[in-house]
Amino acid sequence: MNDTFLRACRGEKTDYTPVWLMRQAGRYMKEYQEVRAKVDFLTLCKTPELAAKVTLQPIDILGVDAAILFSDILIAVEAMGMPLEFHDKKGPILGDPVRTKAGVDRLAIPDTEDSMPFVLETIRILRRELTVPLIGFSGAPWTLATYIIEGGSSKNFLHTKKMMYQNPGLFTALMEKITATVIEYLSAQIAAGAQAVQLFDSWAGILTPYDYEKTIFPHVKAAIKALKKYDVPVIYFVNDCAGLLDVVKKCGADVIGIDWRVDMARAAKKLGKKYSLQGNLDPLVLFAAKEHIEDRVKDILFKAEPARGHIFNLGHGILPETPVESAITMVEAVHRYGRND
Repeated sequence: MNDTFLRACRGEKTDYTPVWLMRQAGRYMKEYQEVRAKVDFLTLCKTPELAAKVTLQPIDILGVDAAILFSDILIAVEAMGMPLEFHDKKGPILGDPVRTKAGVDRLAIPDTEDSMPFVLETIRILRRELTVPLIGFSGAPWTLATYIIEGGSSKNFLHTKKMMYQNPGLFTALMEKITATVIEYLSAQIAAGAQAVQLFDSWAGILTPYDYEKTIFPHVKAAIKALKKYDVPVIYFVNDCAGLLDVVKKCGADVIGIDWRVDMARAAKKLGKKYSLQGNLDPLVLFAAKEHIEDRVKDILFKAEPARGHIFNLGHGILPETPVESAITMVEAVHRYGRND
């Protein structure tokens, strides 16, 4: 087992900087498209043999140092009791958006073994076949709340913020139920064999620093604290985190994922030696020439040197149109220029 990724998460000495990509199992790879052409997205997520197959595809093709479970953050929301559909052009659609007390009461805190056994079976298959660590994941409470309240993605998150401001008691009750679900879900993934877990807070950056700290952050800390009793690294990825770093540094995770909008040197200085950092190449840089990709990789590696540890990654998910050759160029550059000889 290549454990370089896990050692970097813990701030231990590594021979080189490890690298993986958010959404590395996905539409930019023809091997994935061949599998996806035969089944719809939810069927792919819920069929352990197929989900494991697409999780494994990037490991040898890209040469990355960790695998991330192929699934979707809304799988757990569906298990809470919300109808879920995916449309290629519209994205996820959740039926019966939750905007009332009755809606919150209707949501369950699901038992993962009972309601999402396919996720756990996928993890078990992967642990038998992988030669690199496996990352499990969940959406963070706030990010899941936006989908539950809006019924899908949103431009201004009107309904979510209205509930947060106009009915804070109801909003807190919803966040507590989601947080309990996240803890249970990730605990089950760890028990099944996940060797690290990542919380995706994809929509944290739409909040003011005040609202994030006072209303959202207590739930983040509660989830991370509950997961820290397990001997696995916890990664907290905060999208659009530039204005939130002063608060994020109190989260208690092992690794902070940084989006591309923040200079890595600034993030390393702000977060100090308490955390390893993950990131943070702009996904669109992978459309540049090879020499430019390599230059940007070297810049980020250099700027991350003061951090306790560094896992190279994109600042968000790889885009479907990305040339696979560019992703390989990035991985090879990280391994070549990120050596700690």
